[in-house]
Amino acid sequence: MTISRDWHLVSRPDSEPSLHNFALVTSKVPELKKGQVLVKNLYLSVDPYMRGRMNDTKSYIPAFALNETMTGGALGQVIDSQSSLWKEGDLVEHFYGWRELAVLQENEGRKIQEIPGLPLSTWLGALGMPGLTAYAGLLEVGRLKAGERVFVSGAAGAVGSLVGQIAKIKGCFVVGSCGSDDKVRYLKEELGFDQVLNYRKAPIAEQLNAIAGEGIDVYFDNVGGDHLEAAIDVMRKNGRLVLCGAISQYNTKAKVAGPANLMKVIGLGLTLQGFIVSEYAKLGPQFVGDMSGWMKEARVRSRETLYNGIEQAPEAFLGLFKGDNSGKAIVTLV
Repeated sequence: MTISRDWHLVSRPDSEPSLHNFALVTSKVPELKKGQVLVKNLYLSVDPYMRGRMNDTKSYIPAFALNETMTGGALGQVIDSQSSLWKEGDLVEHFYGWRELAVLQENEGRKIQEIPGLPLSTWLGALGMPGLTAYAGLLEVGRLKAGERVFVSGAAGAVGSLVGQIAKIKGCFVVGSCGSDDKVRYLKEELGFDQVLNYRKAPIAEQLNAIAGEGIDVYFDNVGGDHLEAAIDVMRKNGRLVLCGAISQYNTKAKVAGPANLMKVIGLGLTLQGFIVSEYAKLGPQFVGDMSGWMKEARVRSRETLYNGIEQAPEAFLGLFKGDNSGKAIVTLV
């Protein structure tokens, strides 16, 4: 009998999630059928979008079912195969995270290769979904042009930190917001952001107005709420606001009011566009080529906050909403 430990969602949070919403269970892994592979997970991804999946509501991705193993991004190694397409030892990126062992159909994963000089876990961060989110959101949705002025919220996170670095590569002036002085130093001194605001020190609108006198062309929104309203106030004519996430609102029970300054969108001819990264999968090869090249040249740096052991998965996830992570939060099983 092959045994795996898996995380189940056992209750839905009323507002802020807690450890009580999760349970670590032991499950028997079924014998492989033709066309299936058994994967030992090496790294698990936790991401802010998973908070929405804890609610029993209709969305672009199905909600987590109660008392069943949760899913999410993962990277593992094939340890048994009943498929001619996969052999033992192959590395695979897939969507059966939150567990130690996963049974995949032969067409459910993406075969990857180690890149010399880069940690394998990079495939869940800068070379994975967060990286493609930053790349597609900024360049395709935001239609970034060289020399523009960019503001990104959640700038020390997995997506935001890459948005800022890509914008710098494109010759832009970059402003970021984050929640601690340590993150301010990291973004300015290590990643090359031009200006960084600690939103915990003063209202974000007050700080942004003080340093964005020349205006902003592209705002990449990971936070929503007061950050979105503040950004609208400083946008240039025909500016673009890329709506990627609204982490400030994920755990609130109250109905959230929209920005009070939406009239400015009309007069300035602003574009507010939301997007889902899966819609830009066709950019994958181009993205991996560009991003891996930038990383090899040290033009992009990728920080990871690692949590060791399957037991730490909920803690890693909950830490996203407290600002515990810098860069990509990853649970390592190796």
